Amino acid sequence: MPRWEQRFRAPRVSLPDWAEDAPDRSLFVSNATGTYELYAWDRASGKQRQVTDRPNGTTDGVLPPDGASVWWFSDTDGDEFGVWMRQPFEGGPDEPATPGLGPSYPAGLAIGRDGTAVVGRSTDEDGTTVHVVRAGTDPVEIYRHRESAGVGDLSHDGSLIALEHTEHGDAMHSALRVVRPDGTTVAELDDTEGGTKELGLSVLGFAPVDGDTRLLVGHQRRGRWEPMIWDPVAGTQTDLPVDLPGDVGAEWYPDGSALLIEHSFEARSELWRYEPGAAGPVRVETPAGTVSGATARPDGSVEYLWSSAEQPPVVRSTTGDVVLDPPGEKAPPSVPVRDAWVEGPGGRIHALVQTPSGGEGPFPTVFEIHGGPTWHDSDSFASGPAAWVDHGFAVVRVNYRGSTGYGRAWTDALKHRVGLIELEDIAAVREWAVESGLADPARLVLAGGSWGGYLTLLGLGTQPGSWALGLAAVPVADYVTAYHDEMEALKAMDRTLLGGTPEEVPERFEASSPLTYVDAVRAPVYISAGVNDPRCPIRQVENYVDRLAARGAVHEVYRYDAGHGSLVVDERIKQVRLELDFALRHLAGAPRPETAPRPGP
Repeated sequence: MPRWEQRFRAPRVSLPDWAEDAPDRSLFVSNATGTYELYAWDRASGKQRQVTDRPNGTTDGVLPPDGASVWWFSDTDGDEFGVWMRQPFEGGPDEPATPGLGPSYPAGLAIGRDGTAVVGRSTDEDGTTVHVVRAGTDPVEIYRHRESAGVGDLSHDGSLIALEHTEHGDAMHSALRVVRPDGTTVAELDDTEGGTKELGLSVLGFAPVDGDTRLLVGHQRRGRWEPMIWDPVAGTQTDLPVDLPGDVGAEWYPDGSALLIEHSFEARSELWRYEPGAAGPVRVETPAGTVSGATARPDGSVEYLWSSAEQPPVVRSTTGDVVLDPPGEKAPPSVPVRDAWVEGPGGRIHALVQTPSGGEGPFPTVFEIHGGPTWHDSDSFASGPAAWVDHGFAVVRVNYRGSTGYGRAWTDALKHRVGLIELEDIAAVREWAVESGLADPARLVLAGGSWGGYLTLLGLGTQPGSWALGLAAVPVADYVTAYHDEMEALKAMDRTLLGGTPEEVPERFEASSPLTYVDAVRAPVYISAGVNDPRCPIRQVENYVDRLAARGAVHEVYRYDAGHGSLVVDERIKQVRLELDFALRHLAGAPRPETAPRPGP
């Protein structure tokens, strides 16, 4: 078996979640069976048990505070539309966890110590609704709005519910509302000032102490994400002396005495501990690389999921132990990543570069573009890029404007010229890669999934002289049709990004849609799409493909029975193999892409 395939097949586990009042009971996700499913783990006995077993996998699960059951979200073949189910922790039949609530897209879930659940739902018909569900009674609706919203948290004693909402119409910057279980408002916090300022808030969690009304909140008041403590009952806000660059998140230690700080900056991350009232945080030692998640345990130790571009992920503890080590062959390592900083039209652009061991450039090079767009590539293990390196390609990943971890202004820079701004940054890094001798200009591949797939198709049409090949997975291809078919929360995001609906700002949707430029595409293009995808629906992909076919453009399309990506390992491997095969066939003896004609105005 080739090394690239071994990496996909190697057993993986997520960071285990644990029940607050039964900390020996944990829940994690693993691909041990070849499909990503939920597993219950009794730490006291060491017993592990597979909870879910579905053809297309399951990853969304929650443990109530008492650990007596496992809640998991049941959709249909990856369409993300479904209901919460419940299964006893020790095993047994599944049952509906929220009887009386029909299928929906999930919009947050919080479960109290008395079994009360606060359930967020999103549907095209109703927008967002929030319901309080108690055993033996009908669900009670306590919130409803057309704009996107979600359940943030439930206080330790169940008396307060924190909601994130975008009633002001800016889906990128939420406001907060704390309500009682009957829906009455306790307090509001809105840094957008009714949608007039681009400042967001996020719920990080109530203090885990009975009667403690403090809420840990993320804010952007100083140009980046950082935490503060808001007491909605007392009406106080407490800034924290956590002066770290980049984005800063936090969660409570289990006794409420301290905060575990997660710090992300320039594609790396680290952990800190902060005790309220102290002069500043204290470093929690972790290896260089990326911490993808962390949690503080009742004994004061910290468990975290760590990896680097070179080394595969492992769940570690500050005690020095490996917390959860799945059986089976480990994933082969890859090559380390190096940083590149390139001057771009909107400021310095950070790119991550991997090259084949022992080789010298210029290399055939894959520009692997991340999704989101509000996400970022990091120094973390990724089997996809590692597969390209194994086949002799360099891989460049660009944290374009819109990426997180570089400040609020960088993330928020996408407004109105959506897609085109990111491609300006990608073009600047492409020019650097060619001029530095890293990349062979005749063998440049533009590739990505989700938003990265969208940028791939848009780039092939707006920059046809720059790319020899395109590989787009689950992309936005026809922005207008995508808007009308996608889930409601993403409609709200698109209205924010583009300033309105396709009917209100048709020129912006046209300028940002790959379909507008499809006739300018000259490079061979490979597209893969899930037929049940609610985020990048299949109809708009078919519209784009029909236009390629109508003029005889070189293209291949692979459709699979899942949603926005697959949770089945064999399916993931099949898709990578198809992409590799397409690239190796079409790059052999490829003409220099600079000779392709430019698109018209």
